[in-house]
Amino acid sequence: MLLDQNRLFPLEGSARGLARALYDQIGGLPIISPHGHTDPRWFAEDAAFADAAQLFVTPDHYVFRMLFSQGVDLDALGVPRADGHAAQRDGRAIWRLFAQNFHLLRGTPSWIWLTHAFAEVFDIHDRLTPQNADALYDRITDSLAQPAFRPRALFARFNIEVLATTESALDDLRWHRMIRDSGWQGRVITAYRPDAVVDPEFDGFVGNLTRLGELTGEDAMTWAGYLAAHRARRAYFIGFGATSSDHGHPTARTENLSAQDAAALFDIVKTGRATAEQADAFRGQMLTEMARMSLDDGLVLQIHAGAWRNHSAPMFAAFGRDKGFDIPTRTDFVRNLKPLLDAYGTDPRLSVIVFMLDETTLSRELAPLAGVYPALKLGPPWWFFDSPEGMRRFRELTTETAGFYNTVGFNDDTRAFCSIPARHDVARRVDCAYLATLCASGRMVEEDAFEVAHDLAYRLAKQAYRL
Repeated sequence: MLLDQNRLFPLEGSARGLARALYDQIGGLPIISPHGHTDPRWFAEDAAFADAAQLFVTPDHYVFRMLFSQGVDLDALGVPRADGHAAQRDGRAIWRLFAQNFHLLRGTPSWIWLTHAFAEVFDIHDRLTPQNADALYDRITDSLAQPAFRPRALFARFNIEVLATTESALDDLRWHRMIRDSGWQGRVITAYRPDAVVDPEFDGFVGNLTRLGELTGEDAMTWAGYLAAHRARRAYFIGFGATSSDHGHPTARTENLSAQDAAALFDIVKTGRATAEQADAFRGQMLTEMARMSLDDGLVLQIHAGAWRNHSAPMFAAFGRDKGFDIPTRTDFVRNLKPLLDAYGTDPRLSVIVFMLDETTLSRELAPLAGVYPALKLGPPWWFFDSPEGMRRFRELTTETAGFYNTVGFNDDTRAFCSIPARHDVARRVDCAYLATLCASGRMVEEDAFEVAHDLAYRLAKQAYRL
C-alpha cells in the first residue's frame, strides 16, 4: 500500500492518536468545493473521459510544469498549444512518457494527489513505473469507459455537495445552462471572473469591452454603461448559481477614486494606450467597484493577488495561459487594501476573501488585517502552497492572530477532477494534525478540537461562500 493510513499525522505520542480520531470524524464529510477550474462541459455532457493521459496529465499544470522543468517537451505530453492544437494525441505515448518521469514528482503534493486517485478511484496500489505503464494505462482507460466513471457518477462518488467552476465575464454559460436543463441533481455553479474586461493589460481588452456591451445591451464604452454592464453580467451569473466573483490581479492594489476621476481613468484605458501605472490603478479601482456591487447583489469577492502570470513570454506565445508559469511575487496587502477597507472593510455585509502567494505576509499583514476587519477573511493556501507544509505553515502563522474563524476552510482550486477528493483529504489531515498538536501542548481542549475540525472541513466554506 503506497498510501499510509496515518499519513501527515504527527509522528508519535498522544497527538498521533488524537489526529487519527479527529480525522475519523471528519474524513468522510461531504466536499464543499467553492472555487475551482474544472470544466463544466464534463458535467453537462457527462461523456466518458478519453483515457488516462487526458484525465491525469494534459489538464494538470502542477504535473506537466515539473516534467517540463526537467526537459520534457510539452508537445510530447499532449498539452494543447495556444491555437488549441495538440502535437501529440496518442494517449498511450503520453502516459508512457509520464511514467518514465513520474519519479520527478517524489516529495511533492502532486505525488500524494495522484497516488490517492490511483488507489481510491481506480483501486491501483502499485507504483507507476515504465514497466507497468501500459498495464495501468489500460486499466484506467478501460475503467473510464464504464458508466461508474463518468463525470456525474464520479461527482457523486467523491461526495461533492457543491462545486464551483470559474468562467469569464464574456462566457455564455452554455454548459451551465445544459446542466440546469438536464435535471441532474448535482450542484455545479459558476463564479464571475471579469479579468478580461477589468485588466487593461489583458489580451484583447478593448475588443472585450465591445463584446461586453454587445452581451448586455449597455454602452460599455462609457463609465456608467461599463459599470451597468458588469451589474448585468453579475446578475446573469447569479442566475446560474454564482455566489462569488474572482479577481486574479498582479497586485493587491485597490483605489477609491471619485466618480469623475474614475470616469477619466476609464476614458484612458478604453483606448488601449494606458500606461502600466494607469492599468494597475484601474484594476485597483475595479476591486472597490466590485466590492460596492457585492453590497447590492451579495457576491463574495475573492482576490487572488501576487502572481506574475505567464512569466515566460515564449511559452505564453506558444501555449497560452495557465501552463504553470504563474510565479509568486512580493505583495503588499496593508497599504494596497487600505482604500477598499477604508470604504467598506468594517461593513459585515461584505465578504472579501484574500489569497496569498507571499508567505511573508501571513503573520505580518494578512492575519492582523483579517483579525480586525469584519469584511476580510483569509483564503486557504493556494498554488505553490496548497501542500502539506504550506497548509501547516498557514495555520501556524495565522491562527494566533486571526483565529480559525477568520479563515474559510479549504478550496481545491484545481483543473484536475480526480485530485479534488485527494486535495481535501490532505487539508483535513493537516488540520487534524495541527489541532491534535494544540491539544497535546495544552492549548486546546479535545472537545473544541472536534468542533473546529468539522468547521474547517465543512462549515466554514459553506458559510464564507454563502452556500
